[in-house]
Amino acid sequence: MRIAVGADHAGFQLKQNVAAYLRELGHEVIDLGTTSTEPVDYPDYAEAVGKTMLEGHAERAVLICGSGVGASVSANKLPGIRGAMCHDTYSAHQGVEHDDMNVLVLGARIIGVELARELVRTFLAAKFTREERHVRRVGKIKALEKRYGKST
Repeated sequence: MRIAVGADHAGFQLKQNVAAYLRELGHEVIDLGTTSTEPVDYPDYAEAVGKTMLEGHAERAVLICGSGVGASVSANKLPGIRGAMCHDTYSAHQGVEHDDMNVLVLGARIIGVELARELVRTFLAAKFTREERHVRRVGKIKALEKRYGKST
C-alpha cells in the first residue's frame, strides 16, 4: 500500500520512526516532510498529505503533530479527507470500519513509538465495512462537505 506521511517539527522524530516501520512492513512511503525539528506550521503538512491523498498518489496517510489536534483539524478542511486523532487501537480500526477514515493523526507529545506502531498497524489492517448504515453516514459527511465547502 502507498502511505503518505507528514509531520510538523514536533512530530518529526515520530514520523521518521513510523516511516521506517511502514517500510519494514512492506509499504511504499511518500514522505512529505518536514525534514527536521526546525519550527514549521502543521497546516502546511496537513495540506500536503491531504492533497497527495486527493490526487490518488496514496491510499492512506499518517499525519503527526505535537498533540495531534491541529493536524487533525487542518486535514479535515480538505474535502474527501476523513482524518482522526487516535491514541487507542479501538479508534484506529473503528474509524476505518465505520467512518471510512483515510488519515490517521497522531500526537507525538502524547504517545510513544511502540503505541504509534501498533496504531499504524491497526489502522492499515482495517477495512471499511460498507454496511448500509455506515455508507449512509459517510454519504452525509460528504453532503456536509458539498453543502458548506472547505471554507468552514
